[in-house]
Amino acid sequence: MADVPVLMVHGFASSFERNWREPGWVDVLEDEGHRVFGVDILGHGDAPKPTEPEAYRDIDLGVENALPESGQVDAVGFSMGGQLLLRVASRVPGRFRRIALGGVGDNVFGGSTAEAAAVAIEEGRALGLDDEGVEGHEALGAFARFAQAPGNDPAALAACMRRPEQRLTEQDLARVTVPVLVVLGDRDFAGPAERLVAALPEARLVTLTGADHFGTPKDFRFIEAVVDFLR
Repeated sequence: MADVPVLMVHGFASSFERNWREPGWVDVLEDEGHRVFGVDILGHGDAPKPTEPEAYRDIDLGVENALPESGQVDAVGFSMGGQLLLRVASRVPGRFRRIALGGVGDNVFGGSTAEAAAVAIEEGRALGLDDEGVEGHEALGAFARFAQAPGNDPAALAACMRRPEQRLTEQDLARVTVPVLVVLGDRDFAGPAERLVAALPEARLVTLTGADHFGTPKDFRFIEAVVDFLR
């Protein structure tokens, strides 16, 4: 339904422009007849960049406030943006027609490397791979590099990583009653996604063979799966 606008929510250390416009997502969806709009999450892009973790406690409200005053939207979220969409949809599922997620898996339930990533960002390097208790360590160097990209504020991004946060639960996800597409690379540290898909009332998983987390936004298989899903 091209008359339903499409909200796009970017991942950590990115922005609407960097995550969606530059890789061609906006052009592809507009060619399909969709009206696309985006939001820069607090601490990212053109949004304010506070440096205290407490300021990010209700970070998902920025996504909810971006919704039109009435009517439904389709939504596409990557990584942190996908998790924020799930949080919003668990509160107001009726505002969404369909939701597509990339780079999101069973990591929504826990196993966060948030503190380790914050340290990596502040120090500008990845932590050692043998740090006890650190999972998903392959992502730390990438987080640190992305935080240094033009327009980013590493102090704000580290604060965002340290935000007070309640993890999503199966009970939260049971309230997301709209169709959900989960697209995940088989080399993505966010996976697997079986628990996530099982918790959602109407979800389908597409696995991208050979794809890792950070390559997913530019993977045309992700774009193609979302285009088909929104049709």
